[in-house]
Amino acid sequence: MRLLTIMVMAAVMHVNAGIMAQGIDLQYKNVSLEEAFIQLQKRSGYDFLYSAQLLKKANPVTIAVKNASITDIMDQLMANQPLTYVINRKTISIKSKPQQSTIAITGKVTDEKNEPLTGVTVQIKGKSNSVVTNSRGLYEVKVEGQNAVLVFSYLGYTLQEKPVGANKIINVQLVQEPSKLNEVVVIGYGEQSRRDLTGAVGEVPPEAMLQAPVISFTEALAGRVAGVSVSAIDGQPGGDPNIVIRGTNSITQSNAPLYVIDGFPIEDFNAASLNMEDIKTFNVLKDASATAIYGSRGANGVIVIETKKGLEGKPVIEFGTSIGMANVTKKMEMMDSYDFVKYQLDLNPTAAASSYLREKTLENYRSIKGVDWQDQIFKRSLIQSYSLAVRGGNKDTKYAISGSVFKQPGVVLSTGADRYQLRVNIDQNLSKKIQLTLNSNLAYNRNYGSLIAAGDGGTTSSFLLFRTWGFRPITGNGLNLLDEVSDPENISGADVRLNPYITSKNDYTRRNTPSVITNLGLKYNLMRGLQLKAMGTVKYTQEKQHIFFNSMTTQGSPLNPNNSYGVNGSVRNSDSFTWDGQITLNYNRNLSGGHKLGFMGGGSLQQRMFEQYGYTGFNLLYEQLVMSGLDTGDLNNALALQTDHSLASFFGRFNYGYKSKYLATVTFRADGSSKFPNHRWGYFPSAALAWNIHEEDFLKDVDAITSFKLRGSYGATGNNRVDDFAAYSQMSVAVPRENPSYSFNNGAPGRGLVSTVLGNNFLKWETTWQTDIGFDISAFNDRVGLTVDYYKKDTRDLLLQAEAPRTMGFPSIMKNVGRVQNSGIEVTLNTINIKKKDFDWNTSFNITFNKNKVVELVDGTKNMFTNVSFFADYNATNLYVATIGKPIGLFYGYVFDGVYQYSDFENTAPGVYVLKADVPSNASQADRINIQPGDIKYRDLNGDGVVNDNDVTIIGNGTPIHVGGINNSFRYKNIDLSFLMQWSYGGDVYNANRLLFDGNAIGGKDLNQYASYSQRWTPENNSNTYYRAGGQGPGGRYSSRVIEDGSYIRLKTVSLGYNLSKNLTDKLGISSLRLNVSAQNLLTWTKYSGMDPEVSTRGKNPLTPGFDYSAYPIARTIVFGLNLNL
Repeated sequence: MRLLTIMVMAAVMHVNAGIMAQGIDLQYKNVSLEEAFIQLQKRSGYDFLYSAQLLKKANPVTIAVKNASITDIMDQLMANQPLTYVINRKTISIKSKPQQSTIAITGKVTDEKNEPLTGVTVQIKGKSNSVVTNSRGLYEVKVEGQNAVLVFSYLGYTLQEKPVGANKIINVQLVQEPSKLNEVVVIGYGEQSRRDLTGAVGEVPPEAMLQAPVISFTEALAGRVAGVSVSAIDGQPGGDPNIVIRGTNSITQSNAPLYVIDGFPIEDFNAASLNMEDIKTFNVLKDASATAIYGSRGANGVIVIETKKGLEGKPVIEFGTSIGMANVTKKMEMMDSYDFVKYQLDLNPTAAASSYLREKTLENYRSIKGVDWQDQIFKRSLIQSYSLAVRGGNKDTKYAISGSVFKQPGVVLSTGADRYQLRVNIDQNLSKKIQLTLNSNLAYNRNYGSLIAAGDGGTTSSFLLFRTWGFRPITGNGLNLLDEVSDPENISGADVRLNPYITSKNDYTRRNTPSVITNLGLKYNLMRGLQLKAMGTVKYTQEKQHIFFNSMTTQGSPLNPNNSYGVNGSVRNSDSFTWDGQITLNYNRNLSGGHKLGFMGGGSLQQRMFEQYGYTGFNLLYEQLVMSGLDTGDLNNALALQTDHSLASFFGRFNYGYKSKYLATVTFRADGSSKFPNHRWGYFPSAALAWNIHEEDFLKDVDAITSFKLRGSYGATGNNRVDDFAAYSQMSVAVPRENPSYSFNNGAPGRGLVSTVLGNNFLKWETTWQTDIGFDISAFNDRVGLTVDYYKKDTRDLLLQAEAPRTMGFPSIMKNVGRVQNSGIEVTLNTINIKKKDFDWNTSFNITFNKNKVVELVDGTKNMFTNVSFFADYNATNLYVATIGKPIGLFYGYVFDGVYQYSDFENTAPGVYVLKADVPSNASQADRINIQPGDIKYRDLNGDGVVNDNDVTIIGNGTPIHVGGINNSFRYKNIDLSFLMQWSYGGDVYNANRLLFDGNAIGGKDLNQYASYSQRWTPENNSNTYYRAGGQGPGGRYSSRVIEDGSYIRLKTVSLGYNLSKNLTDKLGISSLRLNVSAQNLLTWTKYSGMDPEVSTRGKNPLTPGFDYSAYPIARTIVFGLNLNL
C-alpha cells in the first residue's frame, strides 16, 4: 500500500510538472486583466484567487506569446500593474503590491572647485516632480523605494544620474561642459584655441548649412555670418551668388573672397564641386589680423574650409538622400485678352481695329482665354540628391571615402545643373613623429540651358523673358500662336517675336566642367612643440562649352532679320592647371610664469596655367548633325589663348600670451607676383592685441560673466585679381570680316596684328589697410554670447582706366589711381533660451551695417559713369555713377514727376494742347507743342523750363543699408525644427522690366504688358502713376519711375526632422536614422513688384548693383530627406 501511494504521488507530480512546463499560446489586445485570467485558466488548468474589487485597479493588457510558460505569461500580464501574484501548486493568488516606504534623500551639489551650485534641478527619473538646490547647493527630495534614480541637471554642466540604493545622503560634483573658449579654430596655416584668438573670425556650423536643399554651400551661407553679404545674381541653377565680406573694396577688379580648402588657397574655386556633407569646419576670416597672412589675396576676406577625415574604429557608413520639388515663387500678372486688345486700340486705333475687330467686338475678348506664356516656360522640377560616405581606421591609418550626386533641373524650360562628386582622405602615421595625409576631390559639374539674364543675338528680343512676357496672348484671326515659331504679324529688326516655348525647347547650351584637387601633406614632429609641415597640391579644371542655335531658336532662325549667321554653333574648351607647394614650421611653448609663445614661419610657390581654344561655325548646312556639323559651314571667330602667372611668398606669425589674459599676434607676408613686372614684391604686415578681462581678479568672482574679451587689430592686405598680363601692351589678330587691318590693291582685307591695349609696367597691388575693434562676451555659462566689431577699411591704389596722352594713340591706360573706404558695425548674438532634457530652444542673430565711400578717382575727376546693355535705345545711356564722397553703384537719371494732366495745359481749341508757360517741357522748347495730357513728366531740377541733361541726378542706391539673419532651432525629444529668416534693407532695384512691360518704352506693336498698366492714364482715368498709351516721352531715358525699394525679409530655410530613438535603431541594427523635410525660399515679404528683390543681373560688377532685367526666377524648393548611419 505504501509503495502504491508513493507511485501515485510520483505520477501526480510528474503530470503537474508536465503542465507547468507545457507551452501555452495566448494572444489578446487591450482586454481587461480579469478577462485575461479567465482565458488563461481555460488554457492552463490553473485556478485564480482574487477579489473583483482588487482588479478594478488593474490596467488593460495586451499580450502575444507562443509556447510560453505560466510564469512568463504572468510576468507580462502583471508588468506595470499595482498588483503582484503568488503560485501555490495549481492556484494563482492575486494581491496588492506592498506600499513602498518613502525615503528622504538629502545632499549637496558642487562644481569642480567644490563651490556650491545654486538652482541645480534634481529630478526623479521617470517622474515629473523635481526640486532645486538652494544658495548653499543643498537639496532634499523624497523618493519611493531604493530603486529610484536621481537626475541632476544644470545649464553649462554635464547631466548626471545617481541611483538611490541604500543611500540617504547623495552628494554630487557636476563637471562643466566643454567651453567654446577651448574650441579649436582653423586659421591661416594653422589652428588656434578660441580663447587665444585675436582676430575677427566668423563660424558657420556645417550642420546648419546642410538644412538648405541647395547644390553648394555658397547658397546656404546667406544670413548666417555677420559681415558677409550673400546675394543671388538671379536663380539660375549652378550660378554662384555674389559674396562680399565687409564691403566693396575694388571698383573694377574682383571682390570675391579667397577660399582655402584643407590648406590650399584657391582664387577661382567652384563651390558647387564640393559636397556640403564633406565639410567639417567652416570659418570666415574678416579682419587684417586673420587675413594678412594671405597677403596679396586677403583683401576681400578669406573662407577657410576643413573637410572631414577618417575615424579610429570600425567603419561608419553614412547614407543620405533627398527628393523634392521646385517651382517659381512668383509669376508676373499679365494683361488678359480683353485688356490687351483694349491697350492695342489705345496705342494704335486704326491698325489694332483692322487686326482685332474684323470679326469680334472688344467685349467678345472678355470671354476668350489667351495663352499664358509663363505657364509654357516655367515648370515644376524634381530635385534629387544622394550621398554615401565610409569612414574608419585604426590608430595608424584612418580613411574617409565619400561620393555624392545632385540633380537640379531648373524651373525654366531646358535649364538645370547636375553634380557628380567623389572625395578621398587618408591619414597615415608612418611613425610616432611622421604623419602623411592625402586629400583628393573629383567633381563633374554639368550646366545646361542659356543664361536667361544674358541676351544673345544683338536685340532685346533675344532675352527669354522679353519673349515670354511680350508675346501676345491672342490674335484677331484665331491663329494658335502655340504652334507658330514666330508671330507672323510682328517681325522687325529690333523686335523679333519668336515663340518662347519652341525656342526654349530647341535650346542647346551645355557647359561641362570636370575638376580634380589633390594635395599630399607631411607632418613631422621634430621635438616637443616643434612641428614641420609640407604640402603639395595640384588643381586641374577643364571646361567644355557647346552652344548650338538651330533654325527654331532666336539666334539661328532665318525669320530673325538680325541673324546673318544662319544656323550656327560654337565650341569653347579651356584647361586650367594650378600647382602649389608650401612648407611651414610651427613652434608652441608654454613657459613658466604663465607665458605662452607661438611661432609659425613658411614659404610657398604657386603657378597657374590657363589655355582656351574655340571657334564658331556660321551658316551650317546640316543642322540635324548638331555639334558634329560645325565644319559644314563658315568657320569664324577662332580663339586661341594661353596665359599663366606665378606667385612666390614668405610669411610668418608670432603669438604671445600671458596667463591667458593678455594676447598679442603679429603677422607678416611678402608676395612676389609675375603680374607686376616693376613692382613684383608686396609687403603685408598686421598686428593685434586682445585682453581676456574675465581672467582678471575683479571679474573672476562675477558668476554671470563666463568670458569677456576686448580685441583690436590693424594691418594691410592686397588684391591681385587682375589679368595675368594687364601690365603689358597687347596685340590681337584682326578678323577680316569684322575689323580688317589693311586693304591691299585688290581690295581684299588682309589679316594682321593690331595693337589693342596699352600696357603699364608700373602697375602694383590694390592695398587695403584695415582697423578692427571688437569684443566678445559670454554670460550665464555660455547661455548668452555677444560679439560686436567696428571696422574701417581704406583701399588705395585702385586699378582704374585713366585717360592716356593722345600722342600714345590709345584712349586710356590702366593706372593705380583710386581710393575707396568702407566702415561698418557687425553684431552677432547667440542665445540658449531653453535647455532641458526634452526641450531645447536656441537663437542666433546677426546684423551688419556697412558704409561705402569713394575717396579718389582718376586724375582728379569727380564722377565715373557706367552703362548697362539690354536694349539698343538705352545701351549708350549711363545708368550708374561713382561719385567722390558717395557710395559706389548709385543710380543716375531723371526724377519721375508723374504724368502731365489737363491742368498743365492752356484751355484752347478741342484737341489742341499748349503747355502753360510755367510748366517745364520734357525735352527742348521746340518739343513743347508735341506734349499731350497723359505723357510722362520729369522734374526740372535747375528750373530753366526744359528737362535735359542738366537735370540728371542721383536717383537711388543699389547697395543695402544693412543685411542680416536670425535662426531659431527647437528640439522636443527626437523632433527638431529650425528656420532661418534672412533680410536686406535699404537697397534699391532698377526694375528695367517695367520700362518695356509697364509702359512699353519701345512703343512696340502687339507687345503685351503687365496687368498693372491697365491702370494707365486715359481721359476718364487721370492717373499720375502710369502714363497714357504711347506717352513714354523721349527715348533712352532712365528715370526714378522704375526704381523700387528692394528691401525684403525672407523665410530662407525651414527644416523639420525626426531622429529615431535609440531603442528602435538598436532593434533595427543601425546607428541612427533621421527623417526630415526642408524648404528653401518658402516666403518673402517685400514691396518690390518684380519677381524677386534679390537680383542683380549684371553679375558681380560692383559698379552696377541692383539691375533687374529678364532675371532667372528664384525657386521655392521643398524636399524630403533621409539620413542613415550604420
